[in-house]
Amino acid sequence: MILIRGSDGVARVLLNTCTHRGALVCREKAGNSKTFQCAYHAWTYNNQGELIGVPGEEAYSAAFERKELGLRQAPRVEGYRGFLFVSFNPTVEGLVNYLAGAREYLDLMCDYAEEGLEIVGGTQEYSMRANWKLLVENSIDGYHAAATHHRYFAEFLPDMGVRPAAMFNPGSTRGSAKSLGNGHTVILYPLTAGGTNVLGAQAKAELEAKQQRLAARFGANRAQQLMDGTGNMLIFPNLVFVDNFKTVRTFFPLSPDYVEITAWGLMPKEDSPELRQKRIDNFLSFLGPGGFATPDDVEALESCQRGFANREVEWSDISRGMKRQPSVTDELQMRTFWRRWNELITLSQSGQTLAQQVAAL
Repeated sequence: MILIRGSDGVARVLLNTCTHRGALVCREKAGNSKTFQCAYHAWTYNNQGELIGVPGEEAYSAAFERKELGLRQAPRVEGYRGFLFVSFNPTVEGLVNYLAGAREYLDLMCDYAEEGLEIVGGTQEYSMRANWKLLVENSIDGYHAAATHHRYFAEFLPDMGVRPAAMFNPGSTRGSAKSLGNGHTVILYPLTAGGTNVLGAQAKAELEAKQQRLAARFGANRAQQLMDGTGNMLIFPNLVFVDNFKTVRTFFPLSPDYVEITAWGLMPKEDSPELRQKRIDNFLSFLGPGGFATPDDVEALESCQRGFANREVEWSDISRGMKRQPSVTDELQMRTFWRRWNELITLSQSGQTLAQQVAAL
């Protein structure tokens, strides 16, 4: 796909497929361009997707209609709070309904940014030899933090003047996990009390001033919510926000045991240069390619993939927390994801829509 704002000011999602013989017409990941020219036969399109150049066009018959051969647009594109979502299903439900309870937490992220959010430098692309659904679990799993990321919590945070994060100890019942509908889910660990916010020690004065401004705008209770953050949120099936590290992550499987991941820093525009740099350092020190978390997570998930080769171990156990109000270290969020996944796979295999199944009851 090509996400572009055309010369007419309209943002579009164009399909990156030449309508002549199918080659990619855009090979750059980012930039500015008034036109796209296919390298195969030099068909040329403007930045609104219109076909504007065909070498040797006189060779075509009167049936050739250039207006019908522009770049195709994605079937459905809808936006919410500056985020654009794309679907290849033209009859998919509306975005607001699909987001369900996740809207509340997107709103929290957006309201925290007084002048809006922006993607910043430090983007990473990496891969792992594991099934993509294992990364879904990992991204919303507080139970593994104390073991897999022991050095971060037991050494790095204390060295930075931050107390160890008791919330992520296996016996903790602090924080919470919520199902947000449609497979979306979130774990919440207040940054002002959770002991993981390195910035709280490094940028105390600027963050306190920010909270005062937010309180003047939204009231004290809402300001506290905004400062506490939105934890880790999954928008089903493969979009993750990690608010503590101001990260947005998405991933796509190339095979059942191989997935490619991209992570971006998503930060408030109004930060001072000093606070911006601290946020980027915080983002990279934990989730960067050489950080305290990402390499360990990759190793852990690839280990899971290898372990699953033992078919005799038929099921994973994700029952933690079923007899209590779920905390950050429980597994309600995994159950939320898998129940939705199972529902969709079951419907797909049956060849019936949910409405058809209900009608047949």
